[in-house]
Amino acid sequence: MRYDWLTLDIEELPNILPTVPEQLSVAASRRIWRLIAIFALLTFCNASSSAQSTKPPNPNESVTADKASASEEAQSPNSFEEEMRAKRAIRVAEKEHRENLERAREVSDLGKELLAVFKRKHSLDREDAKKLDRLEKLTKRVRSEAGGSEDEGSIDKSPPDLASAVARLADISESLCRKVEKTPRQVVSASVIDEANVLLELISIVRNLSR
Repeated sequence: MRYDWLTLDIEELPNILPTVPEQLSVAASRRIWRLIAIFALLTFCNASSSAQSTKPPNPNESVTADKASASEEAQSPNSFEEEMRAKRAIRVAEKEHRENLERAREVSDLGKELLAVFKRKHSLDREDAKKLDRLEKLTKRVRSEAGGSEDEGSIDKSPPDLASAVARLADISESLCRKVEKTPRQVVSASVIDEANVLLELISIVRNLSR
């Protein structure tokens, strides 16, 4: 029986070798064992190549993947919306603070204007009464922004006449403006509230005395 040794499976060798005639020449025997050795070498190389192709896991890649996952969670839609809401709230608070500063400065300006008018005319007319109304409205808003309520303060000593009342009103208007400028935003200021309450009472006194 003839065998094709080049295509022969190594698992068939034990079944075939016993059938090889003992009278084979030495050269033929050597050729057979050389083919067996080559076939075994090829099988070993193939197995080694497959083992090398299976790369062990890299711990650094796992850490990088975990960081990427954490970064994605940090940038989730919910956290992004919360961050945007916080930024909008800060912008709104800053805008309200600027507007309150402008109100306080207008309060100071109105007090000075009323004093200047009274010194010139020694009386207050209807246009001045409108300025008093505007001053009262602004002062209440400043008090509200400072955390105050509708509670009214009391003046230690009421001015005896219109001239003293207008002069005191101008002083308190300017003092209130300075206190507002020194107060940080979103801070409840008792001094601002007290000053605003005194100013509101003075406005009422000036209004009554000028009639």
